[in-house]
Amino acid sequence: MIVAERRKLIKDLLLKNKSVKVSDLAEFLNVSEETIRRDLVQLEKEGVAEKNYGGAMLIENSTTPSVILPVDERKLQFSREKEAIGRAAAELVKNKQIIILDAGSTVYYVAKNLPDNSNLTIISNGISAVEECSKDDTASIYLLGGKLRRNSMSLVGPQAENELRKFNADFVFLGTSGISLRQGFTSSDLYEAEIKRAMVAAGKKVVVVADHSKIERVGLTSFLDFDDTDIFITSELANREIIKEIENKGVQVIVAPIPETIGIL
Repeated sequence: MIVAERRKLIKDLLLKNKSVKVSDLAEFLNVSEETIRRDLVQLEKEGVAEKNYGGAMLIENSTTPSVILPVDERKLQFSREKEAIGRAAAELVKNKQIIILDAGSTVYYVAKNLPDNSNLTIISNGISAVEECSKDDTASIYLLGGKLRRNSMSLVGPQAENELRKFNADFVFLGTSGISLRQGFTSSDLYEAEIKRAMVAAGKKVVVVADHSKIERVGLTSFLDFDDTDIFITSELANREIIKEIENKGVQVIVAPIPETIGIL
């Protein structure tokens, strides 16, 4: 069993049982207790677990939304704001570049605004993004394989993560469930977080796109630090003080203007 699969199993057990023991995990997974301790250290860094004597406990954050809407419904939330953000992000892309898109609702608007007839190579785990990109006949499109998550209409798991190792992209565009000055960019789903990390490893420049509501919210697990983020794109509705703090951490921030005729939906 590869490391990613083992850690996903541990995360699943944490979600189900709220706590785990090193000795039980070592026996169940047929690895050494030292290996399990290293896994728990990593999960603690990701904000998933808190180590204790002999094991770890699940970190349950009260700010994590208990219900995540389906992606088609999330696309309608702040849709005009997301349109402005997606347009600003798409302007970064040049002819014949290779880009990776995740399955986030704001990233859908990046896909929607990509330049036509630009001979792009597009890799994604998001069915909605791929469908949108397929309207450009010059685009070469790779849909990653894996297990379907119906809520996000995305493909996740070791198969998708392994496929990403084949690519070297100019840009990676990622959505996020929350943005914390302490924990960075976070996801409310463990499997989505894993695929985002694999995408980051496959790209030269990492771009996170998010509407204003994601700022100062925290998801279940961190998937990206500010140190590893090149560009963050949000809108003029975002908290200016937080934007300044993110810039101070070395991230280029692009604030997309929203025309006066565009309101918050």
